Amino acid sequence: MLASGNSSLHPVSFILLGIPGLENYQFGIAFPLCAMYLVAVVGNVIVLHIVRTDHTLHEPMYLFLAMLAVTDLALSSSTQPKMLAILWFHAHEIEYHACLIQVFFIHAFSSVESGLLMAMALDRYVAICFPLHHSTVLTPAVVGKLGAAVMMRGLLWVSPFCFMVSRMPFCTNRVIPQSYCEHMAVLKLVCADTRVNRAYGLFAAFSVIGFDIIVISISYVMILRTVLRLPSEEARLKAFGTCASHICVILAFYIPALFTFLTHRFGHHVPRVVHVMFANLYLLVPPMLNPIIYGVRTKQIRDRVIQGCCGKDP
Repeated sequence: MLASGNSSLHPVSFILLGIPGLENYQFGIAFPLCAMYLVAVVGNVIVLHIVRTDHTLHEPMYLFLAMLAVTDLALSSSTQPKMLAILWFHAHEIEYHACLIQVFFIHAFSSVESGLLMAMALDRYVAICFPLHHSTVLTPAVVGKLGAAVMMRGLLWVSPFCFMVSRMPFCTNRVIPQSYCEHMAVLKLVCADTRVNRAYGLFAAFSVIGFDIIVISISYVMILRTVLRLPSEEARLKAFGTCASHICVILAFYIPALFTFLTHRFGHHVPRVVHVMFANLYLLVPPMLNPIIYGVRTKQIRDRVIQGCCGKDP
């Protein structure tokens, strides 16, 4: 059923299939996905609470970590509740505007997460390469401006292709063969020339992720050069340990993200079930792992969690 709106035709709703090819196992698959989502929510809420209430943690790394926790909560919550409803209760239908909102949230907050990882790499670069100037270069005001710039970039870069797709006519087919609304998946249902949309999608992705990866790579090359020049082996190990958690987070985000992005456009021979599972994990694994990795690797946060669990004062 199509509805008329501002010179374009769009369906009243879309049908999300969930995980095509694993229909008989979807009910069971939902349990580990739900567990991962709960870990992501609880972990990121704990990180936010610790950073907010402990004023000794109002430093650049922890402020960026708090921003990352907010982003992870938004990113995972934009897809997981609906996904679980599909897998458990067969609630496959999603209203048209809700689908576009989901597209916007997924891509906007993915961009924000990438930008925050870049900002955290810059923070590690300044902290290790210019330790005496770290507190004067990355003041709370500068951290706030970086966070605001990353957020604005995500909103401004993503808004155009959401607006463009909302103005296009759709075919009678309204089935999306995955668990959530993603830009390319929705674009495939459009009955019009989508080359401009696809080109802008590629431009937005590569200008954001490409730029961030370049900055992250340069930062860590400079960090590695500085660390290898340290005279003490203990100091080198400590510096490597400081960066290890961040590198794990970067790999956990970019590897599945790039696989999902490239498969949507060029991976026509990749089995659909593999693509859909990676697409689901890409929005769930980083939000789940980030608080765990930082909680284990960051002594200050680990100590606060232990103190809270044991009821001890700091």
